[in-house]
Amino acid sequence: MPKIKKEVIIGIFIALLIVVILAPLASSNPDGLERVAEDLAFLERADGREVISSPLPDYEVPGLENKTLAGILAGITGTLLTFALMMILAKLIATSKKNKQMS
Repeated sequence: MPKIKKEVIIGIFIALLIVVILAPLASSNPDGLERVAEDLAFLERADGREVISSPLPDYEVPGLENKTLAGILAGITGTLLTFALMMILAKLIATSKKNKQMS
């Protein structure tokens, strides 16, 4: 397993710290798209027709009653998953470039 640079670890820590501090301050109002759907009265027609199901819908953790903690956990999960996917993508790109230079 390749060594992760100190700067990357610090960046992850800062991102997670921001999630923990700011997640409880997030607005409970609907986002722009959801608000338009409410205003135009077609939001309820979409219920149960999700294109992709989410493991953490609406930033909630199934079975966890505390909404603040659920939002924090959802944010931490999203941050770590995004980091992991970007590390995999970076590794694939680096490997691809290395293979092109060798041929």
